[in-house]
Amino acid sequence: MDGRFKFVFLVAILLMTGLPAVGIWNGSAPPPTDPEGVVFSQSNKPVDQATIDAEMPIQGEMVLIPEGAFIMGTNEGGYNERPKRTVNTPAFWIDRFEVTNHQYQEFVATTGHRKPGPPSRYAKRLAQLRGPNQPVTYVSWYDADDFCRWVGKRLPTEVEWEKAMRGVDGRLWPWGSQDVRHAANFGWPEDGFDATAPVGAFPQDQSMFGVYDGAGNLMEWVSDWYKEEAYRIGAGASEKSNAANHGSYKTMRGLGYTSRGIDLRITNRSFIVPDFRDETIGFRCASSSNVGEKQIMAELGSDPSRENRSSTE
Repeated sequence: MDGRFKFVFLVAILLMTGLPAVGIWNGSAPPPTDPEGVVFSQSNKPVDQATIDAEMPIQGEMVLIPEGAFIMGTNEGGYNERPKRTVNTPAFWIDRFEVTNHQYQEFVATTGHRKPGPPSRYAKRLAQLRGPNQPVTYVSWYDADDFCRWVGKRLPTEVEWEKAMRGVDGRLWPWGSQDVRHAANFGWPEDGFDATAPVGAFPQDQSMFGVYDGAGNLMEWVSDWYKEEAYRIGAGASEKSNAANHGSYKTMRGLGYTSRGIDLRITNRSFIVPDFRDETIGFRCASSSNVGEKQIMAELGSDPSRENRSSTE
């Protein structure tokens, strides 16, 4: 081997082996700073799983969302969140909290409906999701729809959901227009919860109407078939307009305990096939009137989205 080549080769080896030492000497780079405008909430304290399991089950209650106009969508978000515009809705009722494990288990015990759980035996956090006041997970759109019908209600439309969680003034979060870190159960480990929190555990994640957990905890099924341009063409502007719609995917609203990033606003829209079940998806119910449990609402009629579906496994 040529002497000059040997020298160059030796120098290259020395440089490569010296890189770790240089890194140790200089130290690791500091983590990136948080984006400007983010405020940190100090109101949420860690809760251990035993405390969650020991809680007395809460009773479901509904909140009246008054008739009138609100600002829907945003021009600051993605294509499917645009444009920002004013929409009028009739009055409606919506659950104050996401449907809990305790409430859903009563439904299963009474009707024989399939239990909430992963389609397979695999579930990473199953033991952390079973507190009586934690929101039920691993329910498909069909499961959620069946539960709401069982209690004499229905799933909310996208428009109803956004108005109930956002309020009327166009804010991007339930608490206002400034991003507040840990104000909701997102995927930040410092918020005190490794998985879902008991419903209503984050006081700032409450809309001006008193509806909880719209920003975080779980994504939630709504009644609408997903349409990317729905906000441009006005689809879903009332609960009756959705009945004739068809599609491949159902819409989900809100974000959850695994969500991180810069797109955590309340206008975020997601979608998935209606028979999908996951640990990050739950739901709540709505009604055009404050009906009692197990009353069948005449205006529901037939729903083509329920054809050929199975509610048992």
